[in-house]
Amino acid sequence: MAQRVAIVGAGVSGLACIKCCLDEGLEPTCFERTGDLGGVWRFTEYVEEGRPSTYKSMVSNTCKEMSAFTDFPYPEDFPVFLPNARLLEYLRLYTKHFNLQKYIQFQTTVISIKKRPDFSTSGQWEVITEMDGKQKSAIFDAVMVCIGYLTEPSLPLSSFPGIDKFKGHYFHSRKYKTPGIFAGKKVLVVGMGNSGVDIAVEASHIAEKVMISTGRGAWLISRVFDDGYPWDMVFLSRFMNIVRNVLPSRVTGWLIATRANQWFNHTNYGVVPKERSRLREPILNDELPGRIITGKVTIRPGVKEFKERSVMFKDGEGEEEVDVVVFATGYKASFPFIDESIIKVEDKHASLYKYIFPPQLEKPTLAIIGFLRPFGAIMPVVETQARWVTRVFKGLCKLPPLNAMIEEVNEEKKNITWFGISFDEVLKTDCLTYTDQVACSIGIKPSVPALLLSDPKLAVKIFFGPCSPYQYRLVGPGKWDGARDAIMNQWERTLKPIRTRVVEDSSGFMAYLLKALAFFAVFIGILYGLN
Repeated sequence: MAQRVAIVGAGVSGLACIKCCLDEGLEPTCFERTGDLGGVWRFTEYVEEGRPSTYKSMVSNTCKEMSAFTDFPYPEDFPVFLPNARLLEYLRLYTKHFNLQKYIQFQTTVISIKKRPDFSTSGQWEVITEMDGKQKSAIFDAVMVCIGYLTEPSLPLSSFPGIDKFKGHYFHSRKYKTPGIFAGKKVLVVGMGNSGVDIAVEASHIAEKVMISTGRGAWLISRVFDDGYPWDMVFLSRFMNIVRNVLPSRVTGWLIATRANQWFNHTNYGVVPKERSRLREPILNDELPGRIITGKVTIRPGVKEFKERSVMFKDGEGEEEVDVVVFATGYKASFPFIDESIIKVEDKHASLYKYIFPPQLEKPTLAIIGFLRPFGAIMPVVETQARWVTRVFKGLCKLPPLNAMIEEVNEEKKNITWFGISFDEVLKTDCLTYTDQVACSIGIKPSVPALLLSDPKLAVKIFFGPCSPYQYRLVGPGKWDGARDAIMNQWERTLKPIRTRVVEDSSGFMAYLLKALAFFAVFIGILYGLN
């Protein structure tokens, strides 16, 4: 049974792992190569090697109630969507509340993680670290790797003919910090992910011209969803998840496209996805349509060729002058301190059971935390992973037989989904479905039918309302007495920071009554169908 656990990285995943180790009576030691915690959410004016880099204006794409750790809600006065500085503040509050910092060794780089000679019986690892130029070796019973996938930029310059002759300035989006470099410039952003769109929108306020080059397109949604509520509190509910997952993938994709087009017609704006049978996760940006319609940003097809001071696109419609090019072309995942015989990354993913465990190991004492891209908040996902992993380390939870794990890993690689949301990459997953799967392995997934008998008001909130993280603290190991109140009061905490001018609510009682009756009728229908 594991006792001493090495944790690599003190970002969101690493902090969750420290706490989960302590909850299970394990002895964690967290190695953080920089001088502070926070991972991607800690902004610095410069790029630090080996850690994620962020820009000064970055704001979370998931709201605070859906992005909380399961037993630690955000302060009610925090904004609904969080600038990176406020999210880092939350991580510091979490660290202080649970007294986690004393388990972190800062300025310590992990050089290698190797099996001990007796690994087949002990499951132990030799971890070599370096601090102040001096290397040190230590033995651990288990290891949790929490470095994510945003540290090594993918910059495929060979895919862009003529870039070697381009005399302007170009760089990967990882190096972007503030928009001053774009003042008065003609800017091209290659790639239409969340970072690329954020950078293009920010540049459009001071640049002479901004273009986004995309061959794939994407659906865009706003953080501000139905009735002004956060998108994820509306979209990510158990009820909506059931509806999505009983429908064929093409129908689910059509519904998502229809919902996105209610904001603006994506075809007219030139951003509609080229491939629509699989979902590329929607882009969260509140400004892009407004920047396009005012001419501040233009959407262009893929790059055909660069020239000394210009670019040609694949539509063949002339040349466009360019001063600065930002390649928002994603990242390459790697685990440089672990031998490829243990974990090998291919096609941007590794063969891991439940995105966590290398299935071929004789002992399940190595876990990769946060190596996935959930459609939703990352905090509750990685915390649930950590809660399961630490119980596996202690022998309280068992993994399936080797052949069963390999079979599931191979099915994930095929990336074929006939029902629900079908994503375009293996690492992308439905956060609610995945978290429920892991939660079932621990015994912490709430039972709506059981709650309907014991606490019907809470059951309705859980089924029809947002699937907020606190649901995973209602039952089972690690049950938290404050979970019910956190769920019942989540909308009050959401609205608190935006209700700075109190006005009379003009909504009619009858409208609420009709909505309640409609939801009740659907709920009864679903229960009847399950019997």
